[in-house]
Formats: sequence, structure tokens, C-alpha cells
Amino acid sequence: MAEKKRKSSKKSANVKSEKKPEPCSGVVHADPKTPATAEQKPLPKAMTKKPMEQKSPAEWAYERLILYIQNFEEQLDDEHEIAVGFASGSTGALRIEGIGFFDPDIVTFYGSDEMGSKTQLIQHVSQLSVTLRALPKQVAEKEPTRIGFRLARDLDGK
Repeated sequence: MAEKKRKSSKKSANVKSEKKPEPCSGVVHADPKTPATAEQKPLPKAMTKKPMEQKSPAEWAYERLILYIQNFEEQLDDEHEIAVGFASGSTGALRIEGIGFFDPDIVTFYGSDEMGSKTQLIQHVSQLSVTLRALPKQVAEKEPTRIGFRLARDLDGK
């Protein structure tokens, strides 16, 4: 039995590993001085460990949302925090305090609205359409909350 394992592992060691294709992305800006966007930056290693084809629509949407959120926050000053507005407009803006997904097709935003009320939006990926907004930071907080960097750490498994 041990010999079979050795043979199979030796065989797999000789197989060339194919590089996983990265997803297509692109962006064009009118101003060439525009800071690099999520589409232009390399994917974090954690996102390339599992092939896109093996990810659910929810997981894949969640990972890319993290990249967009982090990139947006990098461009904010210390007086603003990120919030998300939804295409329906009826929910207003939600100050992002958390984001999650539930396979195969649900993405969830956790946070508070502009009045400070606890808010959660549960969205099917086929309905996903968000606008990232900068809201003035909450006065009681010394530093703005930066969720994007925490999300990226979680993505890396740290």
C-alpha cells in the first residue's frame, strides 16, 4: 500500500502544474493621473489559490467587493469613512461595518444607516449593484473605521 502511494505521489510530482488564468478586468479613466483601481492591481495570492471555476457566485462577488472597498478606502482622508448606497435608493446609505457571503448566491452588508440605526442588507448576487460613498466619520471616533483592510486580512486567512 505504501508503495502505491509513493508511485502516485511520484507521478503527480512529474506532472507540470498549469498556471491558473486570472480573470479578465479592465478600466479606462479620462484623467491619466487617476490612482490605480482594483481592476489594475494584481490579485492577492489568497484570491488565486482557488480557481474561479470552483468559487460560487457569492464567494467570487465577495472577494471582488473586498478589493473595491479597500481601493476606495485608500483614497479617503481621515475625516471620511466608507459607506455603501444601493441602486434601489430606498435604503439610503449603509456605513459598512461588515460584509459576508453565504454560498451559493447571497452577499450581506452589515452596518448602520446615516441616523446610526443598525442595518443589514441581504442581497442575491444577481441583484448586486452598489455605490461606494464617502460619509463623514462618526464624531465620537478618533480615527475613521477602515473595513477594507480587515476584509483583505481575512481573505488572506490571517
